[in-house]
Amino acid sequence: MGDKKTSAALPASGAGLLRFFEDETKGVKVDPKIVVSVPISLIIVSWLLDILLIP
Repeated sequence: MGDKKTSAALPASGAGLLRFFEDETKGVKVDPKIVVSVPISLIIVSWLLDILLIP
């Protein structure tokens, strides 16, 4: 009985949903922290420039 449960595929993997995230693609690998921090820092810099340079 234990072998039957471990060999059964989950519905998500059977539908191909997990396979999308397992595939490696070519391209530049960027850390998610950088993806989040760069736009936030640009927003903060633009706010500071707006506050300090335009009276």
